Amino acid sequence: MVHSVARVTDVLTGAVPAPIATRRGGGVWRVLASQTSVHSGAAVATTLFPLAGAAGVVSLRLLIGAALLVAVGRPRLRGYTSRQWLLVGVFGAVLAGMNLAFYVAIARMPIGPVVTLEVLGPLTLSVITARRRVAWLWALLALGGVALLGSGGFDQLDPIGVGCAFLAGTAWAGYIMLSARAGANFPKRDGLTLAMLVAAVLALPAGLLGAGGALLDPRVLALGAAVAVLSSVLPYTFELSALRLLPTSTFAVLMSLGPAIAALAGFVLLGQELHPAQIAAIGLVVAASAGVVLWKDAAATA
Repeated sequence: MVHSVARVTDVLTGAVPAPIATRRGGGVWRVLASQTSVHSGAAVATTLFPLAGAAGVVSLRLLIGAALLVAVGRPRLRGYTSRQWLLVGVFGAVLAGMNLAFYVAIARMPIGPVVTLEVLGPLTLSVITARRRVAWLWALLALGGVALLGSGGFDQLDPIGVGCAFLAGTAWAGYIMLSARAGANFPKRDGLTLAMLVAAVLALPAGLLGAGGALLDPRVLALGAAVAVLSSVLPYTFELSALRLLPTSTFAVLMSLGPAIAALAGFVLLGQELHPAQIAAIGLVVAASAGVVLWKDAAATA
């Protein structure tokens, strides 16, 4: 009994590693918490749109998120080459565009369908990098989901919202590639933090133009801070710790649940109901996203 208690204490204090099942279980709930936080943040953001507009909310999220990342990470600002600063500039521009397009989309459409369309960007990137024709079967499954999502006519989903969701997905694919390059060219998370600063500066003029003095309203600032924490700080923290506990393939499969979690967040927090066809469409895209990850992992180990 004493030996068992001592072992549990050692595991909790890190003296010995936790069992694999325990570590993976902890990683799973961290990914689910990350996804729940991100999409809850998006739901909270929609309540700010009547006060500050999509551009205003984006600028607040990026400004506060960048400030928090700088305070926590304390990135180095000197000693980088012009090529590294160019990478930061492009990365920041993609971050700003991705967030602005996404927020414009959720201002016009329910969160679930927006995230379903957005996730096609990373899914397409995964299919292309697979470099095997069979991977396109997963792409066809995802396209089937998109067709089902718009079975009643894309005009019912709002054409501008659909276009912005696709644009956000394209930017998300770019974010994945640029994030990898930034990680390889900067210490710690300095590349991401500096890119967030650039994104905040780029988004600020649009935010001021769209919201003006509303950005200084105490309620707007408070909710903007909540959005920044829910959509940036907490997900980053959860995902970073989850990646230390889970295989990359398991992490990616869990991340593919994003559209379903987004739809649930929209329903619970905003009362956004979906038709059965839209729910089925989300399921198809989630299945395609998870399938291509599992297939690539199986092909790599074969």
